[in-house]
Amino acid sequence: MNKILFILSFLLFFSKSQAQEIDSSYVETDSISVDSIAVLETEIALINPDALLCFYEKLAEMKSTDSKQKINFLHIGDSHIQADLMTNVVRERLQKEYGNGGRGLVFPYNLAKTNGPWDVRFSSNGSFTSFRNVSPVSSANIGLTGILLQARKEDFAIELNAKERNNYFTTIKILTPNNIPSFDLATAKKTIVFESQVPKTITHKIKSGDVLGAIADKYNVSITALKKANGLKSNNIRAGKTLKIPTNEKQNRSISRSEFIPLEIQKDAFSHFYKSENLLDKIYLIPNKDENVFELNGIILENNDKGIVYHNSGVNGAKFSDYNKYPLFFEQLKALHPDVLVLSFGTNESFDNMNSDAFIAQLDLFISNARKQNPFVEIIISTPPPSLFKRKYPNTFVADYSKKIIDLAYSRRVAVWDLYTDMGGLYGINQNAKAGLIGPDRVHYTKAGYVKQGNLLAKAIIEAFENYEKSKAIINE
Repeated sequence: MNKILFILSFLLFFSKSQAQEIDSSYVETDSISVDSIAVLETEIALINPDALLCFYEKLAEMKSTDSKQKINFLHIGDSHIQADLMTNVVRERLQKEYGNGGRGLVFPYNLAKTNGPWDVRFSSNGSFTSFRNVSPVSSANIGLTGILLQARKEDFAIELNAKERNNYFTTIKILTPNNIPSFDLATAKKTIVFESQVPKTITHKIKSGDVLGAIADKYNVSITALKKANGLKSNNIRAGKTLKIPTNEKQNRSISRSEFIPLEIQKDAFSHFYKSENLLDKIYLIPNKDENVFELNGIILENNDKGIVYHNSGVNGAKFSDYNKYPLFFEQLKALHPDVLVLSFGTNESFDNMNSDAFIAQLDLFISNARKQNPFVEIIISTPPPSLFKRKYPNTFVADYSKKIIDLAYSRRVAVWDLYTDMGGLYGINQNAKAGLIGPDRVHYTKAGYVKQGNLLAKAIIEAFENYEKSKAIINE
């Protein structure tokens, strides 16, 4: 017992000492003297990693058994999360380490006329309206993805193509407002051929010297009927052109159309879903003919393997306050059965000149809303990355947010990933630019920058779990 208490005390001291060391990098801008190259080389572990004990225990159990258990992350944020830039890297790293439980939450962003991940493709013959949580023109039915897709007519099909083999699925879940069964699913379509009788049409190629009256006499039709069939306003015709000759004769014509074969869909409290015996790479969403409202909040793809499912939900320009406005977002969290939420906000709030107290108030409200619906969910909060105003002025707002986020790690029972320090802090922008990690606007990071961020977060999560395993091994000695 004494040994256990000693180890737990050591871990707590280690976690707090990390937080204090990181916190020391936040000083007044007129007195700082930092070797930004050295800062960029620093990789920060999770602060307060003990806030993820349930995740560690579930992951350890999943590793040691043959059960088809899954662990669900949901990473929520703004534009880089919508585009699945850093989150795709985290997903690949964690799934390589602990197993691939499925692609997770996806959405037809292109049908909503915005950008999205590259690894799942959507196409459709329909027309749609979309609503986003960042827009002043909105809908109360905005849910888990922060975007609502609404079909304008019931005659449509949406094709989902998983593209990459890692994304093939055996289970697909459809999320709709109030779990209305708006959609059916189909994996195949059949072609139906109809035979019909249509008027027989003869064509006549006009030769030099032909006149309309002679052509009408040849085919035993009136000049009026001939002009009407060809849209002629006068009797003038031109050699080399063709005329349609109307007749009373009939001819057979085959008319074919495609018809989807609906699958048998099941329902639970959160979604309508289909389970396949075999891996699928393509499926169609079609309208349920018994419904007249067709609104989509998201789609979840899973396979039959145990492992990590790393969902992402992001909206360009989003802030905590944008998600806090929509209760359906928090209600639909249950559909994912999330074990860990990862929260990445702050950049957009800083460009609104939001002070740190107001930012933390929105963060607290988000945590409260999430835990009200999912009391046992664990949380990792990312500090925002460093950026500049107008490409030259240090963004001191995100520096302040980052300090406040670290300060609340223990009081709010959350883990913190200090991305701000990991990416060089207030004075790391120039080094990030030289390394090709941040774009010309000094706000958005490049693909290489987001890859680095994804690798840093994955590494922090993996190392936190490894430290848990080491401490548990010592306790069991």
